[in-house]
Order: sequence, then C-alpha cells, then structure tokens
Amino acid sequence: MQGESEAQVRGLLRQQQIIASSVRPAPKEIKFSLRGFGAKVKDRDIVIYTRQFATMIDAGLPLVQCLGILEEQTENPRLASTIGKVKADVEGGQAYAEALKAHPRIFSDLYVNMVAAGELGGILDTILARLSAYIEKAVALKAKIKSAMTYPAAIVAVSILIVIFLLVFVIPQFAKMFEEFGATLPAPTRVVMGISYYAKRYIVFVIIAAIIGARIFKSYYRTHRGRLVVDAALLKLPVVGMLLRKIAVARFTRTLGTLVSSGVPIIDSMEIVAKTSGNAVVEEAIMGAISSIKGGESISKPLGDADVFPPMVIQMIAVGEQTGALDAMLAKIADFYDEEVDTAVASLTSLMEPLIMVFLGAIIGGVVVAMYLPIFKLAATIG
Repeated sequence: MQGESEAQVRGLLRQQQIIASSVRPAPKEIKFSLRGFGAKVKDRDIVIYTRQFATMIDAGLPLVQCLGILEEQTENPRLASTIGKVKADVEGGQAYAEALKAHPRIFSDLYVNMVAAGELGGILDTILARLSAYIEKAVALKAKIKSAMTYPAAIVAVSILIVIFLLVFVIPQFAKMFEEFGATLPAPTRVVMGISYYAKRYIVFVIIAAIIGARIFKSYYRTHRGRLVVDAALLKLPVVGMLLRKIAVARFTRTLGTLVSSGVPIIDSMEIVAKTSGNAVVEEAIMGAISSIKGGESISKPLGDADVFPPMVIQMIAVGEQTGALDAMLAKIADFYDEEVDTAVASLTSLMEPLIMVFLGAIIGGVVVAMYLPIFKLAATIG
C-alpha cells in the first residue's frame, strides 16, 4: 500500500477493517532507464484508452476490472505499464484520480481534475467520453498547425542545403576557372565568390555559432521573461500573429468549456487553462483574471481588460455568464474558432508557398546568374 507515512497507511488499512501488526517501508527498487528510449505515449493512445474505459464503466464493469482489461489489451508498453501501476494503487485504496496524479507525464492536470470531478459527481463515464472528445479535437488542432508549417519548413531547409552546397563545392570550381581568364569580374560575381570563400573557410564555425545561438535562445525562452517577450513578438507578426491568436482562443475556450461542463470549480479550471494555453501572454492574462475573479468580478471583465482576446469572445463569454450557460457558449466559441483556424491555415499556406518560391528563386537564381555573368561577358567579347 502506498502512503506518505506509516500513520497514513495504518489509517487506510483501518478503513478497510484491517489492523496491521507491523508497517515498514518497502525496499527501494533499483531501476535502470535510458532517457529518451522506449515507447512514447501519444495523444492517440490516451484517446483510445479513455474511450474504452468510458465504454466499460458505462456497461457497469468495476473500476479495477476495467483497468485490468485495459492493461492487457493496450498495445503501447509504457501506457500498459502505467495502467498496471494505477490499478495497483486503486486496489491499495487510492481514488482513481489520485492514482493518475502520480503519472503527470502521461496524464495532464486537466485529465486528472476532470476525472476527479467525474468521481465526485458519479458521472465518470460521461466525463471520460468528454475527455476523449476533447483530446481528439486538440490533436486535430495540433495536426492542422503541423501541416501548415511542415511544407514551408521542408522547402526552406532543402533550399538552405542547396545554397550551402553551391557556395562550398560548386562556386570554388568556377573561381578557379575565372582566375585563368585574368579579366576583371563583374561586381555580383565578386560578391558571390567572396561569400563562397568565407563560407568554405568558416562553415564549421558558423554551424557551431548557430548551435550555440539556438541553445542560448532556448535557455532564454525557458525563463518567464523570455517566454513573454518571444510570445508577445509572435502575436504581433502580420499573418502568423493572427493565426496564433486564433489558436490560443480556440484552445482556451475548448479547455475551459470542457472543464466547466465537467463540474471542475472555475478557479481550478482557469489555473489549468493557463498552464495549457501554450502562450505566455495568454497565460499571464488568465492568471490576472483569476485574481480578479477571486475578488468577486466576472470572468469576462478581467479578460477584456487584458486586451488579448477579441471583443466578440469577451462579449459571448459575458452572455454565457449572464444566462448561466457558460460551458455551452464556450463550446460555440471553440467550434467557431476551430473553423477560423482552418481558414487561416489554408490562407497562410497559400500565401507562404509563392512567397517562399519567389524568395528562394531570387537567392538561388542570383547565385547562378552571378556565376554565369563572366561567361556571358567573355562570349560577348569573343563575338
């Protein structure tokens, strides 16, 4: 049995009408693990597990039996092992939500709090069904963002590699040939050859500097101030900023609506939403709203004062509070902004493709033209 102290374990046993003759700590297990190796638990695995769990609970199966069945049939070995540990904790007298709380890397605060609300309200099957639906929509939103960024990122990466290849391997061959001409080279050719010379000579140092710069930026972004500065700058970008704002609104309203409809207290719901917002500016606005709500204000007023969410969202939240249908109103906002994200992603993709092609075409085409200018000049002279 698990407990924080000997007294707690004895108390848990007494609740089961068991008098313990002796209680002592279990010997510590020696575990060896390689971080980063092993099966990763994906959102899709959690969705399947939650849906199956909801179906079995709705069918009237006991909680421990459900966990045993899921442990055996779950394909992901890490998740199956975790379910086994949760099952052992539940058999030891813990609540299901408390058992899940011991595995924060797999079950988020949102998941644990919703399960706790479902256990208290006696509607665990309904809560689990809502949870799986929420995770599915969150996964769909994440997939939209990835699909929007994958193609441009791949094009840019390949183009950078092509430019590096030209500068380091191809242009030096042209340089040797031009040296034999002995004539004055055009200015664009001299510029490109100069860049090629320094690129070939210092490419290793450039790569090292880029890696160090990336690590410094990553360390800075991990700080609270760094996240605020970077996320605020991202929200101010012309096209991308609007997309990020819409994604933040969709995530905020979907998560808060799911928690509120599941019976999680509003303060707890707001704190969970702040942690899962994915943007430091939005998180700051929500945390500021929590302080105002504790002081007796409505949800909509402090969120409106933060100047982060669009006016329409604030007004709809206000209407939801006044009518007592906040969860339904939040769901409507989330559905609307999911469609807005779809439209924005499609617009961004269609806009970025020609811009990237023009930009990269100008760079690669400029390098090629600069290299052929002396040949054209020589041909004209001979002609």
